[in-house]
Amino acid sequence: MSFTTLNVNAKPFVPNVNAAEFVPAFATKCCGQQIQCALENGDTEMSTEEPWDQKEAEPDEEEPGGGDRGPEVQAASEELAPEMMEEEEESPVPKVPPTQPDAPRKEHINVVFIGHVDAGKSTIGGQIMYLTGMVDKRTLEKYEREAKEKNRETWYLSWALDTNQEERDKGKTVEVGRAYFETEKKHFTILDAPGHKSFVPNMIGGASQADLAVLVISARKGEFETGFEKGGQTQEHAMLAKTAGVKHLVVLVNKMDDSTVNWSLDRYEECKEKLVPFLKKVGFNPKKDIHFMPCSGMTGANLKDPTDICSWYSGLPFIPYLDSLPNLNRSSDGPVRLPIVDKYKDMGIVILGKLESGSISKAQQLVMMPNRHVVEVLSLLSDDVETDNAGPGENLKLRLKGIEEEEILPGFILCNAENLCHSGRIFDAQIVIIEHKSIICPGYNAVLHIHTCIEEVQIKALICLVDKKTGAKSPKRPRFVKQDQVCIARLRTAGTICLETFKEFPQMGRFTLRDEGKN
Repeated sequence: MSFTTLNVNAKPFVPNVNAAEFVPAFATKCCGQQIQCALENGDTEMSTEEPWDQKEAEPDEEEPGGGDRGPEVQAASEELAPEMMEEEEESPVPKVPPTQPDAPRKEHINVVFIGHVDAGKSTIGGQIMYLTGMVDKRTLEKYEREAKEKNRETWYLSWALDTNQEERDKGKTVEVGRAYFETEKKHFTILDAPGHKSFVPNMIGGASQADLAVLVISARKGEFETGFEKGGQTQEHAMLAKTAGVKHLVVLVNKMDDSTVNWSLDRYEECKEKLVPFLKKVGFNPKKDIHFMPCSGMTGANLKDPTDICSWYSGLPFIPYLDSLPNLNRSSDGPVRLPIVDKYKDMGIVILGKLESGSISKAQQLVMMPNRHVVEVLSLLSDDVETDNAGPGENLKLRLKGIEEEEILPGFILCNAENLCHSGRIFDAQIVIIEHKSIICPGYNAVLHIHTCIEEVQIKALICLVDKKTGAKSPKRPRFVKQDQVCIARLRTAGTICLETFKEFPQMGRFTLRDEGKN
């Protein structure tokens, strides 16, 4: 097969944070080691050569259709130059039906619940569904009886999200649970991420679809310390959420009703004091990006209504606080970008994913990248409600015509033919090494997580080092890089992937490398 190299000229990386505060917004130690990375942005031009020099690019533009998630510390994903090796081909132009005026809709917000295993994420999710009327009392009573028969009385609320029998038996979330609820102003999709370190790849997939993250920590004596210390998932999940582009973090201090806590202000402040310096180091602004609140997932205290038990907390309860957040800046005018999360057969081929940009209508024809299949949308559901059209931020199920199930893989992208996403196997990326025990040299192998795609990748060459303070690039190629350094490297994936420059699509231009403890 012949390939054509697609060059994207990159600009120097100049983070707009102080040197003392510079922390890449990505990467951490996950079941091994992790490196934070991102695609460099720039203007695209076709070339058959592979120059090492990078040209200056224009300043970053507004995120097209993906939504403004707030101020961001652009550490690992400010730049990159995908050097696509796939040959550009002509694609058939699909027909697009005339767009119909949208009826007024509530804004869609995707909320991912993250944190250490057993912190109470699924229980809080189940309680929220009950408090908002998404699960009726009879159903919960049925769950409670079944849980009691298995001597798991306190797990029944989590069963609203942990529907898999294995998850219910073990009390551990494995797949990212999905549910939704509505408030007066907004429509929320709950993404219940697994807390166990063995399922970190699933957690990354959930965080990559989120607009807002809720970090759940347990105030119970000993449990908070276990989750926060090295080896726990509290730190790791917070880093990964920042890596995935989440800019606003709500910290729920759960289990405040526990006998070791009893809604103690001292314990609440103790947890807060330990967390804030770490979250600031990760890249969150404590004054603008983080909001702490106490709660009890088991009793529902301070989730929907204020509680008299916690008189020292004067802020809004959790659900009203989410409803009070400012709207995201989204536009449906951008090109269609829908990374595929999953697929299955149900009277046709059904795919699941979050629409990151653009709008999709019933009977519209789209292109599945990177295999360039033209497909037609037979029907679409937004959070299981059938609709004729959908906008950015919505979680969709699309029934497609013109493609077989085996021709679709998670990580494929639905696009409109007028503006296809880039695809390829070789690209240049700016990488920030957050935590890695040894040096990294050309030939280093890792696992790449980008939007909903997971692929093996190898560093083919180190192009230059990047100064954290000035953004200046070293004139010579480094022989190796190590922890806390920033570099631009050339990467090659095992298979063809879909990706974009960070400048054009931040959601598809940031990624994480993990080595699974192999090195």
